[in-house]
Amino acid sequence: MVPTSHLLAFVVASVVLTAVPGPSVLFVIGRSLALGRRAGLLSVVGNTLGLLPLVVAVALGVGAVVQRSVVVFTALKLAGAVYLVYLGVQAFRHRHHGAGDAVDERPRSAWRIVREGFVVGVSNPKAVVFLAAVLPQFAEPAAGAVAAQVVVLGLVFMAVALLSDGLWAIVAGTARGWLGGSPRRLARMQAGGGLMMIGLGGSLALTGQKA
Repeated sequence: MVPTSHLLAFVVASVVLTAVPGPSVLFVIGRSLALGRRAGLLSVVGNTLGLLPLVVAVALGVGAVVQRSVVVFTALKLAGAVYLVYLGVQAFRHRHHGAGDAVDERPRSAWRIVREGFVVGVSNPKAVVFLAAVLPQFAEPAAGAVAAQVVVLGLVFMAVALLSDGLWAIVAGTARGWLGGSPRRLARMQAGGGLMMIGLGGSLALTGQKA
């Protein structure tokens, strides 16, 4: 069991870390602007669930391998970046759908949106590096199995991230509703969300391992 003092310190650290806008926040904002508040919140759920395999990987020591291997890190980074660009291009291409056009695509299913968010979350190698670097520091070997403590800390971080990113999704989704009163503005906003995801994917692909 994680000592109470360590757990409280980790909660504070998690709140501070998740409050600072990063790739996950930008992804959620882009999805919320492009697809609306519901899709933004579902993307948050998927993105957060994508952290679970990473937490388990860190607990099993796989995270350290990714952290040290430039090849593995780069492969995961490029895969995640390409997928983000793909989602951004899709949002941009379909920017007029749902904006009052006569021909509209069927609304995306909740499962599809959650799945897309999950892929983005699980393919983020920087999350592995971050979790591998931070979680073990708050574990106490004298308090029991370190792997079990890392999993508990990871779940706590996921809960904090879910709440923090969820707030960003609500704000961005609400702003979309306020500013999207006309089909033209709504299409522009959806295009802007798509371009944000494309830019995020490009920036992730170009940044180095320690960025």
